[in-house]
Amino acid sequence: MDALFVNLVTATASADEMTISGLLLKATPVVKGVLLVLVVMSLVSWYIIVYKAAYLRRAAGETSLFLETFWQSKRLDEIYQASEELKRSPVSQVFRAGYIELTKLKSGGTGVDGDTMHTQLNDIENIERALRRAQSAEVVHLEALTPFLATTASAAPFVGLFGTVWGIMSSFLNIAKEGNATLMTVAPGIAEALIATAIGLVAAIPAVMAFNFFVNKIRVLEADMENFGNDFLNIVKRHFF
Repeated sequence: MDALFVNLVTATASADEMTISGLLLKATPVVKGVLLVLVVMSLVSWYIIVYKAAYLRRAAGETSLFLETFWQSKRLDEIYQASEELKRSPVSQVFRAGYIELTKLKSGGTGVDGDTMHTQLNDIENIERALRRAQSAEVVHLEALTPFLATTASAAPFVGLFGTVWGIMSSFLNIAKEGNATLMTVAPGIAEALIATAIGLVAAIPAVMAFNFFVNKIRVLEADMENFGNDFLNIVKRHFF
């Protein structure tokens, strides 16, 4: 009876150790460090995903509103005032850069009918450079934080694989110490290793999906900035030079 009770307690203890929480508690320090790195990467990735999704959604909405305002208005100063309330729109920021440069040129007395063709071309190039600089700055701003998603997507599986290899190596060391290769000897280390692989994939899969989604959204906004820059430059050439 006592022997049966001892066997029952041993079996219960072994079953508890084979749970995920039990395996994590008994994991080697290296595997625990790998899991900690993966959890941190996953949490940071999810923060970036939520933040960038909200930011890009607002940027797209304000861009549509700004373009509607731009094509319906007849005065650039009114559009400039409206753009002050749409600071999340990259297109509005491109317009602001071009408008400020145009204002500087007009206040300096350039671009009038008495100017030579060479002077007017230089003025147009100044406005074009201002638009290009604003576009580049907005693209950099839109792409902020997304490189971490790409890093997580590419590195997390390998970090998890490192934990897997280490766990399997620990299993073989346990086999060598105990001198047998029973299931109870091998299973904990293998299961511990597979947990590291699973968490690596859990961190990587959302990151790569979100990264591709954000890249597509950013390309759309970048195309909007490019098209608007060309349209704005044509309007300036037609009405001011």
